[in-house]
Amino acid sequence: MAAGHAFKYPDNVDTDVIIPARYLNSPSAAELAKHCMEDIDKTFVDKVQPGDIMVGGWNFGCGSSREHAPMAIQATGIRCVIAASFARIFYRNSINIGFPILECPQAAEEIRAGDEIDVDFDTGVITDLTLGKQFQAAAFPPFIKRIVDEGGLLPYLKAELHD
Repeated sequence: MAAGHAFKYPDNVDTDVIIPARYLNSPSAAELAKHCMEDIDKTFVDKVQPGDIMVGGWNFGCGSSREHAPMAIQATGIRCVIAASFARIFYRNSINIGFPILECPQAAEEIRAGDEIDVDFDTGVITDLTLGKQFQAAAFPPFIKRIVDEGGLLPYLKAELHD
């Protein structure tokens, strides 16, 4: 897959910033995507392109346990989120919907907004093509990678039942 451009955000981006609660009555991921990040970055939805990468600081996705937050990000076309660390429930919700996320403090610190980024999910290597640097995140264990590859926990379980 082609490299994407980075959108960079600070520490402690909570789920109410990712998708404000006033939009949670919509069951549509596409509708949620229209409002993703609007309280912290009004231009995000106008600029994001399929394959782009979101980069956050420490404790990304903190706050409430809603799975709407990773769903909204994924529906914008963001390929993955790289952060210094993730709130536990955001991490789990992301895996549950088949949305890849990588923890890498060094990458989260050094990647700049607009940098061209490529990610190898098999190895955990994050390449900042703009800076000419590589960062090593932990690759997913095989069972989590399969959940993500299957498109989330429910498709994974269905596939397991048919194997």
